[in-house]
Amino acid sequence: MEDAPYPQWLQWVKQQRERHGVKGRRMLDLACGTGELSLLLAREGFEVTGVDLSEDMLTVASGKALAEGAHLTFLQQDMRALCGLHDFDMVTIFCDSLNYLETETEVKETFRHVHAALKAGGMFLFDVHSVYKTDVLFPHHTFADNGDEVSYIWNCFPGERPHAVEHDLSFFVYDEKSGLYERFDELHKQRTFPVADYENWLTESGFHVMPPAADFTEEAPGPKSERIFFTCIKR
Repeated sequence: MEDAPYPQWLQWVKQQRERHGVKGRRMLDLACGTGELSLLLAREGFEVTGVDLSEDMLTVASGKALAEGAHLTFLQQDMRALCGLHDFDMVTIFCDSLNYLETETEVKETFRHVHAALKAGGMFLFDVHSVYKTDVLFPHHTFADNGDEVSYIWNCFPGERPHAVEHDLSFFVYDEKSGLYERFDELHKQRTFPVADYENWLTESGFHVMPPAADFTEEAPGPKSERIFFTCIKR
């Protein structure tokens, strides 16, 4: 994730907030991971609550916040079943985290809970992989990085569902004590849906949906766009 475009996500949040006249600064950052974007938002003056399913990632995020004296709240919850979170001005789900939901029902449940967490007129921002990316760019491709401390091999395969992909990752982490590399394996499953499906489900959930954009631009998604951005306002 060291090359992930966190500053671009931050800029997108600021642009959309200004464009749509959102005044408050209470921010719910869902699937916050290790807190990189949460911390950037906090530095910009947002009152951030970060939520993630992974206890390990939240431990790292809390450590980062503590190290720089940042005042953030981190909670371990599932975005499909948020509890006790209300009156936020903005909610974000970035870095294609929504694509870890594998069914229509799970996506709809997440939209419903996000709607409930927002104030009237609040804004929901998220991005997802395009169908082109899951169906054409990912399958049968291999990515790798040969670092001194951590190396990885990342193989991509078609998933079992439409527009799904499986990421088979092997990490090799250097252990200073033994002088050897330890191997860790992970399988990540992601799925996306056509833009029209997301728009319909958001509207059903009570959002006014702005025209989607692509790849950190204001341009409408094209046939080879890779990342689709949604801006939604709670009705």
